[in-house]
Amino acid sequence: MQEDFFDKLKTALSTERLSAYGQDDPGPSIIMGRYLWNIALCEALYSPLQMCEVALRNAIHAAMEGTYGMSTWYDKAELTPWGYQQVGDAKTKIARAGKPVTPGRVVAELHFAFWTSLFEDHYERNTPFLPRGIKRVFPGLVKSLHNRKIIKARLEGIRQLRNRVFHHERVIHWKDLPDQHAHIIETIGWISPELSEMALKLDRFLETHRAGIAPWVAKVQNHWPAKPSAGSGGKH
Repeated sequence: MQEDFFDKLKTALSTERLSAYGQDDPGPSIIMGRYLWNIALCEALYSPLQMCEVALRNAIHAAMEGTYGMSTWYDKAELTPWGYQQVGDAKTKIARAGKPVTPGRVVAELHFAFWTSLFEDHYERNTPFLPRGIKRVFPGLVKSLHNRKIIKARLEGIRQLRNRVFHHERVIHWKDLPDQHAHIIETIGWISPELSEMALKLDRFLETHRAGIAPWVAKVQNHWPAKPSAGSGGKH
């Protein structure tokens, strides 16, 4: 890859960001190949992650609505102090945008971390949501896995990957990335087998992961080949 071209890419993308892909000093083509493969993997993971997040929050909202008998259950439920703050921040943001503070808007505004936090120990000890809510939220989950700790661990793993993907961070070094992807699809199936079927039909992760870095290195080398060195007989 052309050194001057690569230097300009480092300026645009930041040396710090690209350094995560070149700690072993493999050269510009490999660094950019890794970077582009990472983008492709994140792009492929975005769809199932988005489906999982939206399905989870809607399923919990419906379960909480049934538990507390009101669509504004977050005003009645015994949340943690952090949970109350998250709901308050969501309402404030909606109001500042000049929109009515409706349950649908509040649910959509709350972060994924809020929804995963509802499976913390606090909610099993202090609310009627757990453990009864597990069946309502995850109708496709086998009874042997109706365990708050198991579900919380699964959702935390998904949340951590989701944050890395949505913030454009490196994931190619995750050795268990295919397993993480499988967990996302399976969790969607716990909530809705129909949505899981759609997620699989649209899925490109396994193909992208299996192909590896080679197609991206080839793209870099084909489009931005290194300039021939002096004395090689090529044109300069």
